[in-house]
Amino acid sequence: MKRSVLSDAVKALNNGEAVVYPTDTLYALGADIYNEGAVKKIFEIKRRPYSCPFPVAVANFDEIDKLSYTNGLVKRVVKRFLPGPLTLILKKKDSVSSIVTGGLDKIAVRIPKNDVALDLLSRFGPLTATSANIHGKKTSYVIKDLKMQFSSEISVYLDDGRLDAKPSTIVDLTSKKPIIVRKGPINKDEIMEAI
Repeated sequence: MKRSVLSDAVKALNNGEAVVYPTDTLYALGADIYNEGAVKKIFEIKRRPYSCPFPVAVANFDEIDKLSYTNGLVKRVVKRFLPGPLTLILKKKDSVSSIVTGGLDKIAVRIPKNDVALDLLSRFGPLTATSANIHGKKTSYVIKDLKMQFSSEISVYLDDGRLDAKPSTIVDLTSKKPIIVRKGPINKDEIMEAI
């Protein structure tokens, strides 16, 4: 992928616009999580209720630490599985707007194992990481189909070929016992072993 396209994506995000970027599972709709207007734009594009929280993608553990309350257990899980197809639900810090988290005091955060995503996240910072589709409809695996679905609502598309991986495992680490919210590529036994 040309560096100029990544630069265009960063520029668009700085201007409060929406981009489509690849993750290690599917294409995601990305906006600056610290810009409420940009996050609202993702809700509108996706036609998603404001009560539904958005997962957030970050480049590294330090970013997770900025957004949420972490501890030794979280650190161990991150070290073992991330970057990779695992989303962690953690207690959010006040720096994260409740519009991102659907009014909840928790945040779903992940580090995608995708070079394009990690490059973008390293350059820009945390982004919404909701799947690139209209709420309730199937997502497309190729950029060509996504462009037809969203037309001019998206400023930049980062094309990384066909993406068709299983959605990430989601684990809630906010209570004493970890809770698997969604089964995925990483199973409960692996997570419990790491913990």
